[in-house]
Amino acid sequence: FSQKEGNIWYFGLNAGVDFNSGSPVALTDGQLNTVEGCATISDTSGSLLFYTDGSTVYNKNHAVMPNGTGLLGDISSSQSAVIVKKPGSNTIYYLFTVGTVQFGGGLSYSEVDISLNGGLGDINGTKNIPLIAVTCEKITAVVHQNGYDFWIVSRADNSNAYHSYLLTSTGLDLNPVITNIGDIYSGTGGYMKGTSDGKKIAV
Repeated sequence: FSQKEGNIWYFGLNAGVDFNSGSPVALTDGQLNTVEGCATISDTSGSLLFYTDGSTVYNKNHAVMPNGTGLLGDISSSQSAVIVKKPGSNTIYYLFTVGTVQFGGGLSYSEVDISLNGGLGDINGTKNIPLIAVTCEKITAVVHQNGYDFWIVSRADNSNAYHSYLLTSTGLDLNPVITNIGDIYSGTGGYMKGTSDGKKIAV
């Protein structure tokens, strides 16, 4: 009830859903053609800001952002992208991308500044910054216990090492907390999701 950043979804082949009215309304104006991962973000009023398949970023007018191509996600990565608003900022969004295991894709991030390009947004000078060399196509963002910051969590492929990166108002801490837990496995897609209270993660 407190925010509407997730009220619009774009996914699949030109498909979308708008939840702003309280009931789902089909959208057919999306530009995505993705078989798997995607991400969409709106503002606090529920108005679309941008969306992506992990490789290309589209603004609210469904046009490609000028610097919004060549990202290191992939349309065949199960969780190809996650968008997180920088704590304390009204203009900066962190766009985390995950490539495919098949092509040795890893976890990277870029920054979208929604104030650029006349308010339509664009990726600034921070683009495709590598974090993990090869991941297992899984990523999630979990609200920090302080209710303000975020943990960005992904797992390295062929290991049981979960890397947790802290995102605060000062930016992303590039030194992760690494937790080794569970089975070691490789070459797998699938999903990772944290519980709403942030206490558990399902993979």
